[in-house]
Order: sequence, then C-alpha cells, then structure tokens
Amino acid sequence: MAKPVKTQWEFGDLFAEQNAATRESPASETSKRETPPAEQPRPLKPARKVLSVTELTSQIRRILEAQIGHVWVTGEITNLRNQSSGHIYFTLKDANAQLSCVVFRGELYVDRSLLQDGRKVTLAGELTVYESRGQYQLRVTQAELQGAGALQAAFERLKQKLNAEGLFAKERKRPLPRFPQRIGLVTSPTGAAIRDVLHVVERRNPSLEIFLAPCRVQGDGAGIEIAAAIDLLNEFNARKLAAENSGLDLILVTRGGGSLEDLWAFNEEVVARALFHSALPVVSAVGHEIDFTISDFVADTRAATPSAAAEIITEGVFSSCQFVAEAGARIRQLARQQIRGKQDVLSRDRQRLERLHPRRKFNDWLQRLDDLQSGMVRCAKQGAKRQRLACQNLAERLLRVRPTVLLKQRRELLRQEMERLHEQARHQIRERKNRVETAETRLRLLGPEQVLARGYSITMEAETGKVVRNARDIAECTKIRTKLKAGEIISTVEIKKD
Repeated sequence: MAKPVKTQWEFGDLFAEQNAATRESPASETSKRETPPAEQPRPLKPARKVLSVTELTSQIRRILEAQIGHVWVTGEITNLRNQSSGHIYFTLKDANAQLSCVVFRGELYVDRSLLQDGRKVTLAGELTVYESRGQYQLRVTQAELQGAGALQAAFERLKQKLNAEGLFAKERKRPLPRFPQRIGLVTSPTGAAIRDVLHVVERRNPSLEIFLAPCRVQGDGAGIEIAAAIDLLNEFNARKLAAENSGLDLILVTRGGGSLEDLWAFNEEVVARALFHSALPVVSAVGHEIDFTISDFVADTRAATPSAAAEIITEGVFSSCQFVAEAGARIRQLARQQIRGKQDVLSRDRQRLERLHPRRKFNDWLQRLDDLQSGMVRCAKQGAKRQRLACQNLAERLLRVRPTVLLKQRRELLRQEMERLHEQARHQIRERKNRVETAETRLRLLGPEQVLARGYSITMEAETGKVVRNARDIAECTKIRTKLKAGEIISTVEIKKD
C-alpha cells in the first residue's frame, strides 16, 4: 500500500502524547466510576505539554525540511520586489493557491533576468519556514522559463553568443548569383515547403536544376540532419567542380511555418555552424514572415516564406524573360515615340518656313501701310477737332471780357449783396427782439410782484421803508407797512414773549 502524501499542515506525531492521553482518559474515567472509592484510589490527571510559538514554528520547519525539502514548482510570478540588500522576494501563484519565494543574494545559479511580474516559470528550491512571520516559503536555487519561454530564452542566449563570434556580420554576407542554373535544396521531401518551391520554380524558371538533400526538419536530431545535408551539398559541389567545372550556385534551406518548438531545429548551433562554413551562398526561408530563426541570421539571404525564397532565386531569369517578352512592345513604343518626335520637329520647321516666306513679309508691309494710312487720317481728324475747340474757347473768352457783360455781372452781384445785407439786418432785429423779450420775462419772474402773487408779503418800517427781515431788528410799538399783492396794511409791532 502506498504511503499517504502528507500536506503542509500534517505534522506527524507532534501531539502523539496528547492524543494518547485523550484516547485513554475515557477508559480511565469509566474504570474510575466502576471502582468504589473505598477500594481504588483516584488517578492523577496527565500533565499538558505546552509549546511556545517559537518551539511550534521550529518543529514545523524541521518537519517541512525533512519530509518535503527540495522541490520543483511551477506558476506565475507576482509582487516581485528587488531589495537594496540584493535579495529578491516574490509570490508564485496559480489559479487556486500562492507560495512565497525568496532568492538570496548569494544564489549564483539563478538567472535573475528571468524573474519578472506576470511571467510563468519553473522554480527549484528548498521549502522552509520563515520563523519570524510563521510563514512557509520556497528558497529558490534554480529558475527556468515555462514552456515556450524557456525556448525563447535559449534562442536569445545562442543568438548573443553567435553574434559575438561574428556569424551574423554583414560584411561576410555573399550576394546571390543573378542567373543560377543549379541549386541545392535542404528540406523534408514530404513537406509543403518543397511543393511551394517547385511550383514557383516551374512557373518562373523551368530550366533551373534542383538537387534535393532530404532531411527531417522537426523533432529530435533534425538539426544534425540539416547540418549534414548542408555539408553533403557542399561536398557534392566540390566534386562537380573538380569533374565538370560546373557545380551548384547556391543552397536553399527551408521549411513551412509552425510553432517555436516546430522550428527549433533551425535554432540549433550545429545548423548555424554548418551555414557559416558553407562554401556556397545560402538562402534561409523558415516558417512564415513573422518567424525568425538562427539560420535566418547566419544565412547570406533571408526570405519570409519558401515561395518568397524561390522568387528571390529566380528573380534574375524571370526578370530577363519578362524583359525579352516585353522588348517587342517596348521597341514599338519607342518607335512610335520617335516618329511622334520627328513629326513634331517637322511641324515646327514648317511653321518656321511659313513665318520666313517672302510673301509673309510682303503681307506684313501691306498691313503696315494700311496702319500708317489709318493713323494719318486719325491724326488729321484729331488736329481739326483741336482747332475747333480752340476757336470756341477764344470766342467764349472774348464774350466774357466785353464791358456790357461785365457791368451786368457787377450789377447782379450788387443786387445779391444788398439782399444779403437786408436779410442780415432783419435777422439781427429779430434776434435782439427775442433777447429783450426773454430778459423781460425773466425780470418779471424775479420781481416782487410775482412773489406777492403767490401769497407772500413784504414788511417794511412805515417811516423809513426799510424791509424787515428779522423780528429782533424792530422795536415794539413801531409802525410797520405790509405790502400785499393788492394793497398795503399799516400795523403796530407787538413782541411775543417766549
């Protein structure tokens, strides 16, 4: 029978004594109840084992480290914190649980660049307990990207390595021959890539010879087969050159699209080395347009797809065939352009000859003579008109300087001045009259009669006629005269006592 797996909360026989005591206590109590007090003494209660928090946490830590210890665990990184001490703290989680993790500064085998929030990783380490918090955690000693992420990391490491060695240098890239006659093809004989290549070659350059070096392009050992196929084509080229002085022109390495795992054979170092040491120019067409492999960087030319690679290889012949096919139409077009050009030149020469013909000059002279004759008639008419206007002006001036006319003008001017003087006099009289009437009206309004007419009166001393303005200025028993609007009143002053 398999041993049951213990969880992190199963702590073995930590409380074995307490459990045993609990199990035994009901029997003891039963026997105690069955035994008469006089015959059997009452047993002592077992002592409890009380642990401190530190002791309990230490025992849990020892159990975890002893029974679980080193583990591999996978999940997603969250809450990543880089401390100034050099330690890294983060949480590893999945859909249902999470685990605290720590990478200490002294861990040299952990690639810290792989640790990023949101990244899925596979970690190795020791499961332990951080006693200060009573929290179990994983002390990480190794870290790898999960799934395709690990392959991508390996891809980047190999890419940096080969780039540092100069395998990607642009100066070592060789141009492809413009008119290749024989090429070597490295691919699977049953894949879709070879069908695409053959279809394009048949359509664009049927005379192109293709020598296939079949190999697997996916799975374990595929990279070694690809490198061997490249070496085989180079050896075949060397033998052909030695025997017939006509070998291969280039090598095409290709396969169809797929995932990163499917294309991994073209990311192996052995393939990159084989491409680098190839004596023939190499075209790499692996995957789709968005896919990039190490072979694409090492090869002399990279094509987005197998069909695109075939089009690049056959471009020279295809363009030349198109040029030859279109040459007739182009020649006819150029001939028509030349004929149209010569016709334009001939038309311009004809027009120049017509402009320089003697009849053209004679006609110009006749037209000039007509213009001069018309000008002379126009000048004669204008001269006669000017003379008539001058005579009329002189006659008008003569009429203006005759004495009878001048006297008549002066008499008319005098009459106008007299009328203007009379009008100004009448205007002044009216204005003065209006001003006198206005002053009279204002004087009448300010006179005492108007005040008296409103019910007021004027009190004066009867003897002196002095106007009384203050009651204190007149003595008692003095006669006063009060003037009203109609008549006067004589009265004697009587002082009112306060």
